[in-house]
Amino acid sequence: MKKADILFGKVVTGFAALCLSGAVSVLSASAAPDIPYGFDSGGEKIFNRYDDTPLSSMAGTAGTRNLNSFYELRQYPGSPPRIPHKIPPAFAAEPYDCISCHGRGGYVAELEAYAPVTPHPENEACFQCHVPRLTEELFVETNWLSIRPPAIGRSQQLGGSPPAISHSLQLREDCIACHTGPAAVAEIRVEHASRGNCRQCHVPLVVTEPVQEFTRNN
Repeated sequence: MKKADILFGKVVTGFAALCLSGAVSVLSASAAPDIPYGFDSGGEKIFNRYDDTPLSSMAGTAGTRNLNSFYELRQYPGSPPRIPHKIPPAFAAEPYDCISCHGRGGYVAELEAYAPVTPHPENEACFQCHVPRLTEELFVETNWLSIRPPAIGRSQQLGGSPPAISHSLQLREDCIACHTGPAAVAEIRVEHASRGNCRQCHVPLVVTEPVQEFTRNN
C-alpha cells in the first residue's frame, strides 16, 4: 500500500473519530440534568407538577368550585384567599403541615370537598399570607369596592386563538396546580395539561381597573 493511501486513511479515520466524539459530547450535554431548559417565569414547575400528579387527579372533574366561590374567599382578585375551614391546633405550630393536603390535593371527607392545590408549595409559611376570618364586622367603615375581576377567555388576535393569561404570574407560575383536576375552578379548568409549557401559547395580559376611588373613614 502506498504511503499516500495510508496517510489518507489515517486522516479519514481521525476525522470520523472526531465527529463521533463531538456527537457523544452533544448527546451527553443534552441529557445532563443541570442544563437549563429555558422555561420562562418558573415554567419548569408545570412539568414537575405533571410528573408528580396522579392521572386521576389531573383529569378529575368532580369538584364543585366555581368563580363565585373562588372570589368569595378573596378581598379582591389576585389577593391571597382566606382559610375557609377550621385549623387544627397542631398546624399553628407547624404551618407547613398545610402542604399535607394542599401539596397534591385530594378529597377531604370532613369538608366534603377536594383540597385546592397550591401553586407555590415551596413557600412554607402559609399563615404569612393566608388567614382565617374571625369576625364578620368591619373594624372601620369604608366605601371599599373590589376591583373588577379579569375577563376570562379573551382571544386578543383571532377568534379561537389561545386566550391570554388574565392574572400576574407572581406565585402563580404553576398553571397545572390551579387549572386541572377536581379542585380546579370549573370555568377555568383545562383538558390539555399534558401539552407542556402553557406559556408557549398563552401570554399574560393583565388589566385591572378600579371601580372607584377608595377612601377610609378614620
